[in-house]
Amino acid sequence: MQALVEHRGKQFLVEEDQEFKFPYLGGKAGDKFNLDKILFVDDSKKKEFGKPYIQNLSISGEIISHGRDDKIVVFKMKRRKGYQVKKGHRQDFTLVKIEKFKKAANKKTETKKTVNKKTETKKTANKKTETKKAADTKKDK
Repeated sequence: MQALVEHRGKQFLVEEDQEFKFPYLGGKAGDKFNLDKILFVDDSKKKEFGKPYIQNLSISGEIISHGRDDKIVVFKMKRRKGYQVKKGHRQDFTLVKIEKFKKAANKKTETKKTVNKKTETKKTANKKTETKKAADTKKDK
């Protein structure tokens, strides 16, 4: 069984009993975690797509260890100026193992009955407001 999972804005194709690298997850080695944002599931019998996520399905896994990826070298230079900068970056990752896919029981959503209350409209008498004419304050020269 395979699934396409979204985690922290990235998508991962995972299988049961598979180990792979995730972006760094908080937690200690041996801790359990659940993934709920499942976009696609490929069973040997059928394929299921989410809208955007599949409801009533979650994936459980275990954190194996934490580490840092290989260094990525960032080199900048400007020609004829003597400007050269070499920097490196190492991304933190978490090695995880996917244990099993869990289907939750279909939860029946309780529909709330809305009670229509008649709102009484108060009739207000239209009062005519008298407008005062503004006196000309212009001074003639």
